Amino acid sequence: MTGLQAALPREHYVDHAHWRREREIVLLREWTCIGRLDELGLSATGSPGLVPERLAVVDLLGESVLVTTDAQGQLHAHHNVCRHRGSQVVPDPPAGPSPVPCAVRSLRCPYHSWTYGLDGRLVHAPHTEGTDLDPSTFGLHPVGAAAWGGWLWLHGQPDAAPPLLDSLGTVPGKVARYPLDTLVLGRRLSYDVAANWKVIAENYNECYHCGPVHPELTRLVPAFGGGGGELTWDDGVPHREGAWTFTLSGTSERAPFPDLDEHERVRHKGELIYPNLLLSLSAEHVAAFVLRPLAVDRTEVVCDLLFAADEAARPGFDPSDATDLWDLVNRQDWAVCESVQRGMSSRAYTGGWYAPMEDASLDIRRWLLPRLEEADVDG
Repeated sequence: MTGLQAALPREHYVDHAHWRREREIVLLREWTCIGRLDELGLSATGSPGLVPERLAVVDLLGESVLVTTDAQGQLHAHHNVCRHRGSQVVPDPPAGPSPVPCAVRSLRCPYHSWTYGLDGRLVHAPHTEGTDLDPSTFGLHPVGAAAWGGWLWLHGQPDAAPPLLDSLGTVPGKVARYPLDTLVLGRRLSYDVAANWKVIAENYNECYHCGPVHPELTRLVPAFGGGGGELTWDDGVPHREGAWTFTLSGTSERAPFPDLDEHERVRHKGELIYPNLLLSLSAEHVAAFVLRPLAVDRTEVVCDLLFAADEAARPGFDPSDATDLWDLVNRQDWAVCESVQRGMSSRAYTGGWYAPMEDASLDIRRWLLPRLEEADVDG
């Protein structure tokens, strides 16, 4: 099969034991995007700074995590597990979302009132006077926490975590002129997709499928109809004549972000930050997709449409021109990803192939396989 390269083996997409292994030895050892800092109550809307003395309870690949900012506005994260008897320090509700973000001075376990500082230190353990308990050895178990682009990022192994910017590589430089830190949520679209997270990432990373799957999108970006193989992605993707952004009309009454260069003001850019943040950058809004793997064949996808704060504050602000296009394109993508997942689950499927124009999708192999091999070597 000249020109074709083998995709990841079948078990990477359908085997439950493989998924659990991948979660433990790869995903929990990487910086994972959790969500927007302002939506978690950790920063003021439209501001890059952190608000002191705040608490949010978030999920990291099935682990409940306490995220706090201390009195100096420093970010901390810890497993939501009391060091005394294992109770959750902030109990998750029996059903529904995590506890709402709130102001807080300390963290007190409701079971026996062991109390922790916002940096995770044990500051009070009732009725332990006269014992050999050393508070310095009973702090909450830490989770790595950092911020970039207005998002919260967590790492399950903070002692082994590289600096977040090192993990982001060249992406910050490529998107430096987009005001990511200060953008605000204009509309949120959430989806429960019956597909492995890697199927979704691979689909995002190629446009071989755009012609047959996205007729509306290819009318906006004609080059996508041919697979996008000849595009210079670093300069951005050109729209059809007269169009300059990702909306139903290809235009908008919203002003472009002020610091964009001549290409970015009329073209579209995309970045995939492994393992779970997909960025689609238009001249006047950003679509940010956070993938939340739930099982080998199930992924929650949260698509935030982000806008300049002054545009979102204008009377009559209406993001539906962008929302309607993204929801249409998203649903087309999720339908075909779910079809792929069902096909991969068949005993007839033994493995897939990448055509030459899908070379970018090989990134999933280049990113994942060395990490699995390194974990095997480390034991």
